[in-house]
Amino acid sequence: MREEYDFSQSRKNPYAARLKRQVTIRLDVTTVEYFKKMAADMGMPYQNLINLFLRDCAVQQRQPVVQWTPTPPVDAVSSK
Repeated sequence: MREEYDFSQSRKNPYAARLKRQVTIRLDVTTVEYFKKMAADMGMPYQNLINLFLRDCAVQQRQPVVQWTPTPPVDAVSSK
């Protein structure tokens, strides 16, 4: 190994824009288990499968069907 390296002729990574970003996301246990089982059947890491699924949704511009019932604020529950 050299003591010093010359990076004066180096260039930026052309793939840097395509790198992945680490995020923290909270998923239901059943959702994670679903993707883990499917990924095991396909022979791939479940995080990669989730990423591929989400990327496909983004490319196809899919909108989720959401049935959201907001929970009342804590103050509204405690004032009863």
